Amino acid sequence: MATLPKKAMILAAGLGTRLRPYTLVRPKPLFPVLDTPLALAILRQVQAAGFGPVVVNAYHLAAQIVAAFQGEPGVVLQVESKEMGTGGGLRLALPNFDDTPLLIVNGDVVHDLDLAWIYEQHRRAGNQVTMVMHDYPRFNTVRVAADGRILGFTTVGARVAPGEQLLAFTGIHVVNPAVLAAIPEGGFYNIIDRYRDLIATGGRIGALTVQGHFWTDMGTPADYLDLHGQLLTGGGAPSLPDFAPVSGLLYQGQGVRLGSNVRFDDWVAIGSHAVIGDNVQLSRVVVWDGVTVPAGTVATDTILT
Repeated sequence: MATLPKKAMILAAGLGTRLRPYTLVRPKPLFPVLDTPLALAILRQVQAAGFGPVVVNAYHLAAQIVAAFQGEPGVVLQVESKEMGTGGGLRLALPNFDDTPLLIVNGDVVHDLDLAWIYEQHRRAGNQVTMVMHDYPRFNTVRVAADGRILGFTTVGARVAPGEQLLAFTGIHVVNPAVLAAIPEGGFYNIIDRYRDLIATGGRIGALTVQGHFWTDMGTPADYLDLHGQLLTGGGAPSLPDFAPVSGLLYQGQGVRLGSNVRFDDWVAIGSHAVIGDNVQLSRVVVWDGVTVPAGTVATDTILT
């Protein structure tokens, strides 16, 4: 019997409110990481693990998402005319899937986890949903039982019963499409609300707990800068498709033009075709592609767009 294709969806429709004002001009999934739009790197990672076709949804600044993915082989673009939420977007995409499990990846997560292994663990466990979890105190909000069942969702620092623990959701999950079919069509819906309902009615959501990996959700400007700092200083950065190896503290894309008396302190990442004026001083700065940095600029710990 032929093996059915492993299908996946990258969630790329969010507003990215914690990254404003930068997300007012570019959607978060297209923020460049060492000059590569993040969602394109995620696509390569998903495809390298054997998944396809891959659905990518878009709402906020959707035209940019469409332009980035247009012509990519094995990609189905889903442009949403209104804000649908994670659950609403998944329900809308349901006709693209069959009854085999679906891999779902947030479009703002950088990690080095083995997606093919995660998928197989879901298939073997017999869960309706498998959520990939880890211990990340800043985001530990999910109650997990000793036997690996997800018990519920709470707040950071909440007390749990003996034998339970609080863990953080990585933004990677595998779900049986029948779970998505129960989501109301056509409106805003959060996938976590569907998972709450599933738990309340006796459904099985399993936690696949991982450790010893690299992960960041790139949710704030500080997170975005910290990711680049790790990539450029070797601080446990992942080996991902499209993220070229970097030697030293300076990354320069193609066609960068540097003025005279330019000084870089600590790490700096400069996107393709950027122009750096005379007497510029940069330290722990990401310069987006195509940006002109005026002469005399002094910038530290910031994003230049």
